[in-house]
Amino acid sequence: MRILSGIQPSGILHIGNYLGMIQPMVASQEKGELFCFLANLHSLTSVFDAKKVSAFSTEAVLDLLALGIDPDKSVFWAQSDVPEVTELAWYLSNVTPKALLERCHSYKDKVAKNLPANNGLFSYPVLMAADILMYQSTIVPVGKDQKQHVEVARDIAIKFNQAYGEVFTIPEPQIKETVAVVPGIDGQKMSKSYGNTIDIFAPENQFKKKIMSIITDPTPLESPKDPEKSVVFALYKLFASQEKIIDMEQKLLRGGYGYGDAKKELFSVLWEHFLPFRKKREAIAGNLDYIAEVRKKGAEKARAAGTPTLQKVRELVGVKN
Repeated sequence: MRILSGIQPSGILHIGNYLGMIQPMVASQEKGELFCFLANLHSLTSVFDAKKVSAFSTEAVLDLLALGIDPDKSVFWAQSDVPEVTELAWYLSNVTPKALLERCHSYKDKVAKNLPANNGLFSYPVLMAADILMYQSTIVPVGKDQKQHVEVARDIAIKFNQAYGEVFTIPEPQIKETVAVVPGIDGQKMSKSYGNTIDIFAPENQFKKKIMSIITDPTPLESPKDPEKSVVFALYKLFASQEKIIDMEQKLLRGGYGYGDAKKELFSVLWEHFLPFRKKREAIAGNLDYIAEVRKKGAEKARAAGTPTLQKVRELVGVKN
């Protein structure tokens, strides 16, 4: 079993990234062969500042290492360090129907949010397919919103195999349903694009300020509140113990318990959960040589794993010397 996951360094990592992608990635290191990459080429669809792209990439490597990615247990690299993937994306583009990409809801959603409707954003699923297929991945853990892109990768792999012969493994998406959609501070899906995130490694005062700014309904303090309609409670359930979850639920239902108190409890649980990761990040943050070495070795392993597939594709399409 070969598991592949990637994450865009298009901003500071938030708890939605952690629950939807990073936590499953870390767990995958013990379950199979994990290929984990920093999708910095994908980030170019929305980040147009070179300094930010570079800084975000370095920060994301730090974050992932701090949160448990082990370069000795996994293949961990930056997408741009293995440029062969963009070559494969071109070969895949030539068997990808335009209508398949037009159906992708992620593109339509982002355009609706006034993000630039560029070709990179439109053809994003083809590059994602190349990321998946180049390494003959069998399992791709994704958030619910990315499931369609894995399905597109499957369709592209099938079309290529039918056109040229069997070369690609058909991957399967894996979704952790309980955290398929993590709510942001405004109740929408937590996303950097929407500016509604709770950043994992933000300074304590900023971290608390974000939590205290979570949108709540105007129910008076003394009145009972519906836990299932509360963003605060939805986030609390993702991190608190079962005993604490039941306790907050009962306090909300009884009344006399305000959302401000609930937010303070949420802050406490989240801060305690991420504190060990903060300490680890601080310990490695000053060692840029180590980060560069991790990227270099990871790229070498990724290239060694992916090159045989690319060479086979080159031969099948007729461009191999």
